[in-house]
Amino acid sequence: MRWDSLFGDMEAQFFADRTLAREAEVAERARVEVAQFELADRLRGALGREVSITLNNGSKEAGSLGRVGADWLVLNTATRQWLIPLHSVSYFENLGRLARKPVNGPALVFPLASALRGLARERQSVEVHVAAGAAGRVLSGVIDRVGKDFLEIAVTGGEARRATAVTAVATVAFRSLLGVRSASRREY
Repeated sequence: MRWDSLFGDMEAQFFADRTLAREAEVAERARVEVAQFELADRLRGALGREVSITLNNGSKEAGSLGRVGADWLVLNTATRQWLIPLHSVSYFENLGRLARKPVNGPALVFPLASALRGLARERQSVEVHVAAGAAGRVLSGVIDRVGKDFLEIAVTGGEARRATAVTAVATVAFRSLLGVRSASRREY
């Protein structure tokens, strides 16, 4: 009968409209959820993954993402480890699609200054990479002190921290800090 066909078409159109509305709602909810993520959430979703990082000075590093703090990350390269402030990164490649909100814990209250204080406490030799001109600058030595928005490094040229080995004490503002690299295979 013609009415059966008419009502069948109306039902199909009704269900198609409902499906489209549901898909639009799901897509909108996904957009709203993604809008709530911060960069650190995206990085937590890529922990352990091989990524490439391009720093603000144009240099590129590749390795596995080891840790993510409130405003920093640790990148494990083949030979060394990097502690990199998030503000020093221009862009990331190969993060994947995951994002993870932090669980309540130290990452929420563990800012860059705290991570750097840990390195200062350990008295490890490090290379502090600083944005200074096009190429930047590398200061080799030991982090002596860390303030709220700066660090002081005893520049030793890669030698052990002894008074006779210190050639200068450099104060580096966090805003110009590109990263801190382990001077050897020692881990952070």
